[in-house]
Amino acid sequence: MPSFASQTVLTVTQLTRSIKTILENEYRFIRISGEISNLKTPYSGHSYFTLKDGSSQIRGVLFKQQKRYLNLSLKDGQQVICFGRITVYEPRGDYQIIVDTVELFGTGKLQIQYEKLKQKLLDKGYFDESQKQSLPLFPRKIVIISSATGAAIHDFLKIVKNRNSHMHLQIIPVRVQGKTAASEIAKAIASANTLAGVEIIVLCRGGGSLEDLWAFNEEEVAEAIFLAEIPIVTGIGHEIDFTIADFCADFRCPTPTGVAEKIIPDNDQLKKRLTVLRTSLVNRIRQKINISEQELDHRIKALGSLKTILSSSSFRLSMSEAMLCRVMEKQLADKSRTVFELRQNLESKAPLSRIKLQVNRLHFLTRQLKQGIENILASRQAELAGYANLLNGVSPLATLARGYSIVRKVDKPGGNYRVISKVTDTFAGDKINILLHEGQIDCTVNTVQKD
Repeated sequence: MPSFASQTVLTVTQLTRSIKTILENEYRFIRISGEISNLKTPYSGHSYFTLKDGSSQIRGVLFKQQKRYLNLSLKDGQQVICFGRITVYEPRGDYQIIVDTVELFGTGKLQIQYEKLKQKLLDKGYFDESQKQSLPLFPRKIVIISSATGAAIHDFLKIVKNRNSHMHLQIIPVRVQGKTAASEIAKAIASANTLAGVEIIVLCRGGGSLEDLWAFNEEEVAEAIFLAEIPIVTGIGHEIDFTIADFCADFRCPTPTGVAEKIIPDNDQLKKRLTVLRTSLVNRIRQKINISEQELDHRIKALGSLKTILSSSSFRLSMSEAMLCRVMEKQLADKSRTVFELRQNLESKAPLSRIKLQVNRLHFLTRQLKQGIENILASRQAELAGYANLLNGVSPLATLARGYSIVRKVDKPGGNYRVISKVTDTFAGDKINILLHEGQIDCTVNTVQKD
């Protein structure tokens, strides 16, 4: 650690460099949690931001080459944990953290787990509509899986009572929050599938935060729902809450009350509806009988006059003429159909038809060839981009971009630069050149310290 006598007059640069040395030696690699704010990413591709908590803040920088190792995009307001090194930016005298990696903290981490599991189950087909079962209109037995003391079960039972329903309800009490909740819910679903006569399984819970509802976002609960042979209806949280269990279930309702309104028939309303339908059916039957009686009377009268018509020679002639016309029309139709079929057969064997077929095939093969060439070019371009990124990662220019420099000296015999790696390569009075990320500095060596 540098030390200065109290009478020593320091320049701003000397003080800043001393503070920088102390900070960089004391805090080489640290982890800091806080909220991202004032995020800016200029044309260079580096990201600059402020990491703050309730009382303090620190500047942070994430260089462009480090972003390829991150699994998330930085946004203002994110609660994160940054891993990196403390340093001092000498031109402004600001201390900052040079960030190597970033990970979300708290709820953000749960949201990432939620999205990963959702995509995994989607790929496995757990959400496919073809796997969903239809709900019976008038279920006789329902199993409810919920907390025995929660408001959700009481809301559900209130609807059952108001609708004067006499169906058989069975409650399987489980924890709906906590470490063991997911395991209890999955076991309850498996147990409900073994009960006789059950037609619907209901999963319900009141509202809460993402952490409160997390038991319904566990993979073991999703698997239990997917394997269930009995239709499952969910009513979890509020209308805006969507859990993994909702996507796997056969039907999702926005609230526990919504589940009860969906599957519990209103007996009073059904009775009124049946009365209306019965009255309508009786009226339509009576109307149909009256119409049939009128048609019967009409046909009886027609049969009475038919004997007179049949005795007439002109009637018999008309009947013969009509029959002859029908026979001739049928024969003409048959002959026309035969000519049409022969023409189609002839046209299908014509050279022009075959040539047209081969032209279409040639166009199809041409499109396939073009698509194949484009796919190969795209693959080679992606491979070239990967090599370019790999070369950039090991490039000396990338090292310079992180704040390092290269000290060089003119080699007099050749007139070229020679890199200085130890103090014995130069002497006091030598002209040296310092190569930076942006530009270079020509300097003169005043002293050489071998220690």
